[in-house]
Amino acid sequence: MAKVEDGHLPFVESAKPLHNSIPDHLAPNFEPAFLEYYNKYTAGRLATHQVPIEKFRADPAKYTITYGRDGVPSDGVTWSDLKCPVDGGEITVRVFEPAFSSTDKPRPVYINYHGGGWVFGGLVTDFDLCKRIVRELGCVVFDVDYRLSPEYKFPIPVNDSIAAFHWIRDTKAEEYGLDVSRIAIGGASAGGQLSAVIGHVCRDAGIPLVLQILAVPVTDLHVFTAEGPIRKDHPYASYNELADTQPLSLERMEWFHKQFLGSPRPDHLANEWKVSPILAPNFADLAPALILTADMDVLRDEGEAYAEKMKRAGCTVELVRFKGAPHTFMQLDAILECGKEFNRIALAALEKAFEL
Repeated sequence: MAKVEDGHLPFVESAKPLHNSIPDHLAPNFEPAFLEYYNKYTAGRLATHQVPIEKFRADPAKYTITYGRDGVPSDGVTWSDLKCPVDGGEITVRVFEPAFSSTDKPRPVYINYHGGGWVFGGLVTDFDLCKRIVRELGCVVFDVDYRLSPEYKFPIPVNDSIAAFHWIRDTKAEEYGLDVSRIAIGGASAGGQLSAVIGHVCRDAGIPLVLQILAVPVTDLHVFTAEGPIRKDHPYASYNELADTQPLSLERMEWFHKQFLGSPRPDHLANEWKVSPILAPNFADLAPALILTADMDVLRDEGEAYAEKMKRAGCTVELVRFKGAPHTFMQLDAILECGKEFNRIALAALEKAFEL
C-alpha cells in the first residue's frame, strides 16, 4: 500500500479512475477537447447504466452531466406540451413554433425522437436542438416523449413513436399550419433506430417524407445473443476495436439490449426488423437519408452498413463520419468542432429538403 504523507497519497502518473476511464490505446484517437471534457467531468463516475434504475428515475439530474451543450436562446421560439393518445395511455409531445410566424402559409415539419438507449432521455435531451431548428429554419418541430424501458419494453417505445407520427400528421396539420408534404423525421442513437423504423412504416403506407436524419443510429440489435452478450460472429469491426470506448461501450450496449427487449430476449424478436431495421425485408423507395456516424463509437459500422444497404436499393443517402468523435458528439456542440459541424450539416440538409 502506498505510504500516506500529510494526509495525501503520493501522485502516481499512471493511475486511472476506478470507473469508466478511456483506455490509453483509444485516447489519442479522440478529438482532444473531448478527452479534456471527459476526464474532468465524467471519468471516475458511475455511468447511468451502473446506477439502479429506481435511483435514476427518482433523481435523473443527480446522474446526468449536461456540460458541453451549446445553449440556444429561447427568444423567437414558443413551445407547449400536448397529450398524444397511445395504446394503454398517453404520452407527451412538445411542439416548438416560431414566435412570430403566421399559420396562413403551411409550414414544414420536423419530428424528433430522442436517444438514450430506450431507457434514458426525454424532452430535455434535444431541447436546444429543437429550438435551433425552429430559430434557423422557421419550421414547426415536434419532440416525442415515448415511454421508456425497462418499465415499457419493446414494442411500446416503437409503437408510441409510430402512433405519435400519425397523430401529428393526421390531427395537427390544420391547428399548427403544417405542410404534410414536407415532413422530416430524425433522432440520435435509439432515436435513430426509431426514425429508421418509421421510415419503413411510412414507405409501406405511402406517406412521403422529405428526409430522415439518422445520427449514430442503432440499426442491428441482432448482434446480441438472447442472453445479452454480443455474438462472436457479428460483422461489425467497430464493436471489436472500440469495445471499451466511452461513453457508449460494448458493456453499456449489452445492458440497453436487455432493458429494451428483456433478458432473455424472447425468441420471436431475434430477427424482428422493428428491433433491428437493418433486417427489414425491403429497402426500396425509402425517404432520402442523412446518416451520421462517429469515428469512436461502437455503433459506427452498423450505421454505415445501413447506409450502404439503402444505397444498394437505389435510395438517396448522404453518409458523414465524424473523425475523432464520441457517440455523444452532437450534445457537446459547445466544446467539440464535430458537434458544431453536426448542427451545420443537419440544418443544411433540412433546409434543402424543405426547399427553403
